[in-house]
Amino acid sequence: MDNTALTDYLKQKKFPIVTKEYKKYLLYEGIQDHHVYILKSGVIKTSVISKDGREFNLEYINDLEVVSLLKDEYSQFIDAPFNIRVESEKAELYQIDRVEFWKDINQNFELQIYVKNYYRERLLKSMKRTQQMLMNGKFGAVCTQIYDLYDKFGVEFQEGVLIDFVVTNEEIAHFCGINAASSVSRIMHDLKSCGAIKMIDRKIFIKNIELIKDNIIF
Repeated sequence: MDNTALTDYLKQKKFPIVTKEYKKYLLYEGIQDHHVYILKSGVIKTSVISKDGREFNLEYINDLEVVSLLKDEYSQFIDAPFNIRVESEKAELYQIDRVEFWKDINQNFELQIYVKNYYRERLLKSMKRTQQMLMNGKFGAVCTQIYDLYDKFGVEFQEGVLIDFVVTNEEIAHFCGINAASSVSRIMHDLKSCGAIKMIDRKIFIKNIELIKDNIIF
């Protein structure tokens, strides 16, 4: 998504920057907060906790992007809709008073377009993820998550693409709604056996992306 308007806006303002280290939480689901947070650098993960205590990962974010939902423009405090945790060595985020942010949006046409596109993209991404989760099964869900990691963190390396980010089988399980990391381990073993992937220094190396895509309903 084009974030030029957001970049220009942040350059014009002198917002405070919050720095969090690896595995530290910025927000907890259900806790009230009166700020909007925009990722400046690093990698963060959003997730929710079910009533029985299980964690379900939503997405990794590694680009300049609003990482806390904006909700309505009138409420000074809102309940955080999900957990936000740092997954890189550290992450820097712009911290903006949410009421001030909405006032600025209403006075900036380019920023209004960005926000509309932001909501549209979040909705489409949510619909697509729901479709893939329902239609792909466990094997396809893992392939879908690997493809998402390929899209976010993939770098060309030797005769394939290296996902330049360490992701455990447990984390992949939490993205796919799979209860046991051992199930993901078996699927990863099958993907290795068929020549789709291999592991390099705990990172996934994709040898054949087409074999991954063959198991995904797009």
